Amino acid sequence: MSWQADLLTLFPDMFPGPLGFSLAGRALEKGIWACETHDLRTYGLGRHRAVDDTPFGGGAGMVMRADVLDAALSALPAKEERPIIYPTPRGRRLSHADVERFATGSGVIVLCGRFEGVDERVLEKHSIEQFCMGDVVLSGGEIPALMLLDACIRLLPGVMGSEVSGQDESFADGLLEYPQYTKPAEWDGRKVPDVLLSGHHGAIAQWRHEQSIAVTKARRPDLWDAYLTQQQVH
Repeated sequence: MSWQADLLTLFPDMFPGPLGFSLAGRALEKGIWACETHDLRTYGLGRHRAVDDTPFGGGAGMVMRADVLDAALSALPAKEERPIIYPTPRGRRLSHADVERFATGSGVIVLCGRFEGVDERVLEKHSIEQFCMGDVVLSGGEIPALMLLDACIRLLPGVMGSEVSGQDESFADGLLEYPQYTKPAEWDGRKVPDVLLSGHHGAIAQWRHEQSIAVTKARRPDLWDAYLTQQQVH
């Protein structure tokens, strides 16, 4: 069966969007994964199909209603078999381990918020997992949803050309990926490191590991600390 992604959104035309191209697009055509959108306006209230209302306690903006979202979620078939994900700056940061967990399942359901967010009660009722993609605020959950799906789809069997492609990249072992080079061997006065031209696979592997360590230390000290902790545990 295909890995199934269901998107609850006010803007269904945003999907599959960029996921209809390249690796994800070819995998979609092959039926490796499937994408279905659900327009939240369908479950809106009144003549204007309202999905939001003013927040209790005051404050700027509008909040998406629990009753509307509950109706949309409850209408999904076999939703108990897949995690429900809500992208939000209030969530914990999405990790590679999370993506691997989602990719090895039967699919995901993503609730794309808008406005000031969604009523907390619907998150509690449906045990919705909350994630952020970084310390930024976006206009809605559709772009984070695309990021999440892309990260999962590329790990599905048969999507990437080489099964080892996902093993040597950033986050796979807790470190950032080493620098990459290709032809020409010299460009603009800059040479490819000699070790990469040596044909000595052991030396190349050692160089790449050292580079991963150096890049991680310099750019993501939080990841480096976590990596050291993981090494001590093992």
